[in-house]
Amino acid sequence: MSVSSLRIAVRAYFLSWSLAIAILLIPASAFAAPVPTGGPIAVNMDQSKLIRLPERAATIVIGNPLVADITLQAGGIIIVTGKSYGATNFVAMDRNGEVLLDRIILVESAADPVVTVYRGIERESYSCMPICQPRITLGDSERFFKSTLDQAGSLSGAAAGAAASKPQ
Repeated sequence: MSVSSLRIAVRAYFLSWSLAIAILLIPASAFAAPVPTGGPIAVNMDQSKLIRLPERAATIVIGNPLVADITLQAGGIIIVTGKSYGATNFVAMDRNGEVLLDRIILVESAADPVVTVYRGIERESYSCMPICQPRITLGDSERFFKSTLDQAGSLSGAAAGAAASKPQ
């Protein structure tokens, strides 16, 4: 084996080990979307988006928690969840109270196919993927909204009760 081929083999060996170590050391926060430097952050209603903040972020203040919710996770990751249509802002601060970021959050309608049915002045919304089912949507008539919400709550409660009574 010549000196140059030995040198190439040693370089390849160290390069492969360096690459393997680098892959193992990448934190999960590397996969979150970075916070845009300008403009609003768009999120769909009833959906979440992962955003990476500066590492020093320790406190998050949300302008209107009825529009969006934010949860701060380890490693500077936040989970932004759209709760109702509209716009609000959030401010990220470090432990000393220094403002690191101040951004607008726009909560928009989800992209799933929705059919809206009007019965006089009463409005009902249905999510059609592929079969149309009642959907809890802001702006629906009070009777339909409450009925759909009650059914969803009953189903959720029954599922939670079944899971709690399941033997371990």
